[in-house]
Amino acid sequence: MTDTVISSGSKEVVIGFDRPFVMIGERINPTGRKLLAEEMKNGDFSRVEADALAQVAAGAQMLDVNAGIPLADEPALLAEAIRLVQSVTEVPLSIDSSIIEALEAGIEAYDGKPLINSVTGEQEVLDRVLPLVARNGAAVVAISNDETGISEDPDIRFDVAKKIVGAANDYGIPTKDVVVDPLVMPIGAMSNAGKQVFHLVRRLRDELGVNTTCGASNVSFGLPNRHVITGTFLSMAISAGMTSAIMNPLHAEVKSAVMGADVLMGNDSNCGAWIAQHRDPQAAGSARSGRRNRRRGGSGGAT
Repeated sequence: MTDTVISSGSKEVVIGFDRPFVMIGERINPTGRKLLAEEMKNGDFSRVEADALAQVAAGAQMLDVNAGIPLADEPALLAEAIRLVQSVTEVPLSIDSSIIEALEAGIEAYDGKPLINSVTGEQEVLDRVLPLVARNGAAVVAISNDETGISEDPDIRFDVAKKIVGAANDYGIPTKDVVVDPLVMPIGAMSNAGKQVFHLVRRLRDELGVNTTCGASNVSFGLPNRHVITGTFLSMAISAGMTSAIMNPLHAEVKSAVMGADVLMGNDSNCGAWIAQHRDPQAAGSARSGRRNRRRGGSGGAT
């Protein structure tokens, strides 16, 4: 099956079928975060560093880095953020921008093989982004919309994804280095948004053999108790074949849903990750103490 390898200077992460789901931390993104945007614009990256460390500590295997701030020098900010994040953590990065100059600056600053986020099916975008991906041996997120916008028909979105994969192949980018985003819409506004994604992910897996990702929190936008909805969506998407997501690993409900899905899909060998995450530390300590006491009792001899 398809394996997409992303790397930093010292660590590889593999996105693939029959592998543990890859959580890509979403927090380093100033969109909707006024304080972070203002700090980054003023050259203060302390919150970027803190967000990077917190997400990795919570289990993110990759981080998405975005510096899209209106009226700011996005190429310079993105390059600086990438250098900083790579100085404090080993995990590979997704370089996230719709500005080609920012992507170029981000790739120049990056050590390793990044995931470029993103390219769409619009011909102008294909012509600008795919040569950049090819020249740098990167992988790329393919978003399944084009000049006509985002279709509500998942089969049309599949055709857009197929077009992008074909165009990438024409530039020498292998299918394994294209990770398709099927576009998750808010379920509160579109009641069949979940079913659309599940249908599309199955087709992408079975017919194109590509890995998939998404902006997971989109599905629960505007709903109460939204982290439960996001987690439930991800567990169902994983069962349909989704292999990664840009998400917040700091939300326990979402992370637990992902880890539980890995267990049930057989992608957590011997449930090792689940047990390590959820073992009761007091119970584990008591068990160790009991073993030590038994050893002490046995060494003294029985009468």
